[in-house]
Amino acid sequence: MGELRIAVQSLKMSVQARMQYRVDTLVASIAVFVRESANIIVIYLALLKFDAINGWNVNEMLFLFSILFLTYAVVVSLFADLRDFSRMIREGRFDRLLVRPRGLLLQLILNNADVIASVGHGTLGILLFLLSAGRVGIEWNPVTILYYLCAIIGGVLMQGGIFIICSALSFYFVETGSIRSIFYWDMRRFAGYPISIYNKLIQTLLMYVVPFAFVNYFPAQFFLRKPDMAGYNEAYIYIAPLVGVFVYLLAYLFWRVSVRRYYSTGN
Repeated sequence: MGELRIAVQSLKMSVQARMQYRVDTLVASIAVFVRESANIIVIYLALLKFDAINGWNVNEMLFLFSILFLTYAVVVSLFADLRDFSRMIREGRFDRLLVRPRGLLLQLILNNADVIASVGHGTLGILLFLLSAGRVGIEWNPVTILYYLCAIIGGVLMQGGIFIICSALSFYFVETGSIRSIFYWDMRRFAGYPISIYNKLIQTLLMYVVPFAFVNYFPAQFFLRKPDMAGYNEAYIYIAPLVGVFVYLLAYLFWRVSVRRYYSTGN
């Protein structure tokens, strides 16, 4: 508990440090919001003309995107240092963590918050949720609310787990930017749409290799029950939050094994 309290305090201090430049943070957050909103507007305009994408109407698509943006907003609040970990390895800054009396991974988690990305993505995610949740026929009750919260937590853990795995690969290859780009950013772009629109190869990648489908597609199906769900095992809907826990634990074990291979790169 002592280490966790220190980590939370470190996160609080990083947020306070960033908020010293409030105007810059606000403008940068708005820029992130506008950049991400532009993609959503394009999809919205396309759906106004074509009505639906494989049976998903505009409000259902916005709901799907809202989960993706909300989970990422939390991820960059907790795992920002792991997102850019290969740079820390290259610059030799990881060595400083080795001499501190705290767990290495805990020092990286909660150590820094990307306030700009968190506010930009979080604001858009909340807005999309408010615009869509009341229009897609969801009956909110204790069960659906609990599932939604568990799905958000699971989505955060799953994406955090991917960052941990990519970070652990830095102990083997030092520079892992391309790996992270392929296995996180590119897969995340695919996850913005129903996975049923893709071929079997992409669907397999999104379900079993980099399981982004369990971040938003299967959780959304819990509420929407779209016909394309017939092509998948219904159990995926219910285990979606647990997949995030599994990926995170797997990532943690991989980190524990990989960190033993670290040799300083110098400075």
